[in-house]
Amino acid sequence: MKTTDCSVLIIDDVTSVREYLRQTLMLLGITHVSEASDGSHGISSYNKQRHDVVFLDIELPDCDGKNLLRQLKEINPNANVVIMTAHSTVENVQQSILAGACGFIAKPFSAKKIESVLAKCHKAQALR
Repeated sequence: MKTTDCSVLIIDDVTSVREYLRQTLMLLGITHVSEASDGSHGISSYNKQRHDVVFLDIELPDCDGKNLLRQLKEINPNANVVIMTAHSTVENVQQSILAGACGFIAKPFSAKKIESVLAKCHKAQALR
């Protein structure tokens, strides 16, 4: 997975977060970006196209992000899922990593953090 060639799915109910992340990804050279504002649309989008990286909000209006993470990993055990949250407790981080997340980002996040987590996902993909 070359970073600029990868496809990304953003699942977050906040429009401004999705827009900021989309713009950041485009600055990093990633042009294949899809968005979903809730879990059901996120799963539907992932089923249609197995995105290389999924940025997933832990709190969604229709489901719990940690449960959605498990569903994504059932669909594709090698899915690169990055959890995003404004509530970065040690418990949230631990549960997400144990459930198979390849990264965890606390909101608000910087472009540098996005670049760093993408590099980590890329490295994990290369090891598979």
